Amino acid sequence: MGGNLFKNIFTSILETFGLAVWIEIATDSPRCTYYFGPFVSESEAASAKQGYIDDLESEGSKGLVAQIKRCKPEKLTVYDESLDFKLDRFPAFSGQTL
Repeated sequence: MGGNLFKNIFTSILETFGLAVWIEIATDSPRCTYYFGPFVSESEAASAKQGYIDDLESEGSKGLVAQIKRCKPEKLTVYDESLDFKLDRFPAFSGQTL
């Protein structure tokens, strides 16, 4: 039990300084970037990576690209709203419907 406590404290310290390892998975559909972690080492993240990929694919995500990197993500899920197609961006002229 003491090993897990030490690992959690060490991971928290790494996370505080942006030195923890994260799995970044970008998807084409939906257009999102997901962060999973933090992990103490790249090998620990690598052993967990496929499980996260499988989960996203089972939820219907397409076009996955996964990377392991040291970072400090501000959000765990980043949705790219710039690619949303919204009908309210196009004006409708009187008598016309979209």
